[in-house]
Amino acid sequence: MTINRYTHIFFDLDNTLWDFRANSFAALKIAYSNFKIESQYPDYQNFFDVFTEINDLLWSDYRKKLLVKKELQRLRFSMTFDRLEINGVDPLEMDSFYLSEIPKQKNLIDGASRVLQYLKSKGYLLFIITYGFKEVQTDKLKNSGLSQYFTRIYISEDIKAPKPGREIFEYAIKSANARKTKSIMVGDDWESDIEGALNFGVDAVYFCPSANRPVPLDCDRIYNRNKVFSINALSGLYDIL
Repeated sequence: MTINRYTHIFFDLDNTLWDFRANSFAALKIAYSNFKIESQYPDYQNFFDVFTEINDLLWSDYRKKLLVKKELQRLRFSMTFDRLEINGVDPLEMDSFYLSEIPKQKNLIDGASRVLQYLKSKGYLLFIITYGFKEVQTDKLKNSGLSQYFTRIYISEDIKAPKPGREIFEYAIKSANARKTKSIMVGDDWESDIEGALNFGVDAVYFCPSANRPVPLDCDRIYNRNKVFSINALSGLYDIL
């Protein structure tokens, strides 16, 4: 049953619309080959897995303001190289190359373009609230063809307010001239996207595509007077919006 109560829809970007894991895998493989890392460490899949584990941990610290951008960029490769005993590659050069390649990748989450086109045709105003580096996130949207759907992009680095902090949601809602009761947030990260929106008083849709990923009990229930929906595919938005 369609619920015609919303006018403004705010989306997370990475792993909600833009397939970060697939695109990171492709971009990192280009960097891995460019720096001839296979001559020292031929198992690319494990290289990617180790980098991803380290990168996720460092991003968590970055969100908590425990380290700055330049440290994250250096450490994610220096720590990967140290663990895998890879020598002779400058971690900042590797990072710069990786960041130049990742926004060129165009893999989207299944159904992203179709759903956005549908929502646009129904008259919804669409926005992005994303956590990441400004120059990279902007190019991801442009190169993947997603930017055409959105009225405005809110990037945490630009606003100086990370998710799940109240500040970025407040800034986006006010800047979009939206009402909280007419707005809804769609994202794949329960803490950053869903709790962040709910704590500001905005309804949310938890996009949880993996059957092995636990869905919090609050889903499809009332959470401090706000509604939480859960979907395992973006096409589930057709039943909500």
